[in-house]
Amino acid sequence: MPWNTQDYPDSLKNLDTAVRKKAITIANAMLDQGYKEDRAIPIATEQAKEWYETASDQDINQVKQMTDRQLETRDDNNPEDSRPELLEKGEHVLSHEDGWAVKAQDAKQPSDVFEKKEDAVRRAKEIAENKGTNVVIHKEDGTIQENTSY
Repeated sequence: MPWNTQDYPDSLKNLDTAVRKKAITIANAMLDQGYKEDRAIPIATEQAKEWYETASDQDINQVKQMTDRQLETRDDNNPEDSRPELLEKGEHVLSHEDGWAVKAQDAKQPSDVFEKKEDAVRRAKEIAENKGTNVVIHKEDGTIQENTSY
């Protein structure tokens, strides 16, 4: 049974309304893809928090207005709302004009950018551990320095 605003995991109770609804949407999509609840909840929560940090006010208000029916069913016509296909992709640490970027494989843009490479590596490893994927650390010239699986 999909989660909604009346029935959702206790760990989501203290989140901002928009973050909670986004996490519910992502978690429901993950459950549809066969993820177990104990993996879907922390991954969806983390991704919803990351989404909130970069979301426009319009996007946040749109999520706040979502009904339970919209939360329970994934809208395949709007792939930007939730990119569950990225949940199985590894994280890459890449040179970026502003320092070092953390970017999921096939993602359109980085989830984070750091001044220091070690901060980017730390974040990429944290994300990969949560997702159970791998981290590919690149040198400044783009070649692979290290590849670690979790």
